[in-house]
Amino acid sequence: MPIQLAHAATLPAHADSVFLLPAGTTELPAALADLPEAARQYVAAQLAADSKLITVNHYSHRHYFVVASAKGSAHLIAEAVRKSGHQLHAQLKADKVAELYVQDLANGADGTLALALAEGLYLTAYEFEGYKTDEKAKKAADLTRILLVGAASAAAIQALQNVLQGVCLARNLINAPLNKLNATQFAERMAEAGDEAGYQTEIFDLPRLEALRMGGLLAVNLGSPEPPTFTIMEWKPENARNAKPYVLVGKGVVFDTGGLSLKPTPGSMDMMKCDMSGGAAVTGVLYALAKNQVPVHVIGLVPATDNRPGGMAYVPGDVLTMYSGLTVEVLNTDAEGRLILADALAFAKKYDPELVFDIATLTGAAARAVGKEGLVAMGTADEEQMLALKQAGHRTHERIVEFPLWDEYAEHIKSDIADINNLGKAEAGAISAGKFLERFIEGTPWIHLDIAGPAYLTAPDSYRGKGGTGTSVRLLYDFLVNQK
Repeated sequence: MPIQLAHAATLPAHADSVFLLPAGTTELPAALADLPEAARQYVAAQLAADSKLITVNHYSHRHYFVVASAKGSAHLIAEAVRKSGHQLHAQLKADKVAELYVQDLANGADGTLALALAEGLYLTAYEFEGYKTDEKAKKAADLTRILLVGAASAAAIQALQNVLQGVCLARNLINAPLNKLNATQFAERMAEAGDEAGYQTEIFDLPRLEALRMGGLLAVNLGSPEPPTFTIMEWKPENARNAKPYVLVGKGVVFDTGGLSLKPTPGSMDMMKCDMSGGAAVTGVLYALAKNQVPVHVIGLVPATDNRPGGMAYVPGDVLTMYSGLTVEVLNTDAEGRLILADALAFAKKYDPELVFDIATLTGAAARAVGKEGLVAMGTADEEQMLALKQAGHRTHERIVEFPLWDEYAEHIKSDIADINNLGKAEAGAISAGKFLERFIEGTPWIHLDIAGPAYLTAPDSYRGKGGTGTSVRLLYDFLVNQK
């Protein structure tokens, strides 16, 4: 069961509570005047020792104290508080705390840091339900309810809950293995999420895709025993403030073997159930927007298939005719994500969109360039839109690094026998992949997000956890909700 976030007008006596204290605190605020003298002295001594997380056990209940960071911008301070939520969660788990009150004494009338602490707690508490049948192996969640006292409004708290549910929805999709989430099942899960949240869904099946001549998606699917799907999700509220929609395109490769350009294993192939993280993120964003009734018209497109070497699998040297009519020489069947995204990007143009994003675990080059600490971005959107995305990245700490798309990079994907090929040079691999995609979205403002680094983690990393992270859900939600 997910944690419930709620608003509380007052802090009841004898409740398990955490207090956010401002940086540099040396004595407890007057609001905590009823704390026993011995406890006050203990906390004061811990503060003097520069402790950032302090616990006082009253036996009937516990008080926790989290000291906010003094370093950096407001966004970095909020991120430090999220990480404090992760650290606090371990203590709450050990203490078997089921219900926790949060009071922000660091921000006065502004509940921003209380929300950040709740965010860190909530995302840390996420566990993939999995498929264990041994009842003893199943872990019961200890923390089930977080109540924020005072500052943050009930509406802001509920909005945060819906966004975090969108992140966890994306994580659940990413963490599901291929035999539990093929392309058809993925499409069905997106439709189920739409039924729950309130957005509309349409699913194109194989005959429809063949009729549309989506040559990239169909080619990647040739080696699979399972059919491809193309899912259209649409959130279109009556009070939408944008005349033209924003379109989010998510890569939906539910498992990537590399095709005939087979990936090595163990290593490169082991975690390839995560190759649909972009599609999962788009689903999470649409879910959050619809649940929060955000007045922005947004369309999500997710082409989905697995990439296998069986049957009539496409081979290096093949020439594909794409949905747009462009021809592509295949030099490597493991550069498949850009092929299915290319069809979806060309399809996106029919909506005359305000701006198109594509989100994809596209290249190892992006992961090597910025690691798990950031997302690579590039595109043709204007500077104002890119700046707004960077600002959203700072607010959510899903930071982007903008790469260039200079004309010279087009040389990297020139083909002798087709319009372009699907593989660049050894250098600038993330950029040549972006340059490939650019050919299919020409004339439309567009941003490409390569999330290969942070999308799936093989070791725990604070509140992002281990496995699927749901990265870019919070980023894109923040960007879209702040569009005027």
